[in-house]
Amino acid sequence: MTDQAILIIDDDRELCSLLTDWLGTEGFALNCAHDGAEGLEMARSGDFQVIILDVMLPGMNGLEVLRKLRQHSNTPLLMLSARGEPVDRILGLELGADDYLAKPCDPRELVARLRALLRRSQASAPESILQVGDVRIDCESLLVWRGEEPLPLTQSEALLLRTLLERPGQLIDRQMLSRQALGKSLGPYDRSLDMHLSNLRRKLGAHPDGRPRIQVLRGRGYIYIS
Repeated sequence: MTDQAILIIDDDRELCSLLTDWLGTEGFALNCAHDGAEGLEMARSGDFQVIILDVMLPGMNGLEVLRKLRQHSNTPLLMLSARGEPVDRILGLELGADDYLAKPCDPRELVARLRALLRRSQASAPESILQVGDVRIDCESLLVWRGEEPLPLTQSEALLLRTLLERPGQLIDRQMLSRQALGKSLGPYDRSLDMHLSNLRRKLGAHPDGRPRIQVLRGRGYIYIS
């Protein structure tokens, strides 16, 4: 099995050592950084398939690292958040994290989350370019444009947009959208889908005539308005 390069940014050296051993047996090659500035530099200069980012870091905290990283990179990112700090998770999703996991975490669940992120990033669509109105997406690279303007979407936002654009004008319920685009079912208190869609709607903006591009039917799902 070819190793998948993973970057973990966490100041807990014992945890990094344990995860290096555990993930190594699962076909991952783990690279570690122990503070925010070092992690940001490594993330910018390295070629990683997934980044694992802790919220609490010395110096530059994880949320600031995420904010700076998302200015130029859409590498899939899983954020680690201490139990009892839901605000950090919500902020992480707003800033562009693709998934989050509470610490301490079960290594088996972490592996499952990493594999789900990798499957999403490597999935291809039948059509290379999908366009509805003035919005188009390259289904392989997940690059998105509105007219001639490139839109800096995260991987999760682009996958959600691709799923919606495949069915313009059709209602897609929340669970189906989450499973097809994010590769997971939603728990009763899981707000990740709502946060990603809120970010996506903000970045897309409205149609030139003022109509929303994504209509929300509360409790039912979402429709891409063409």
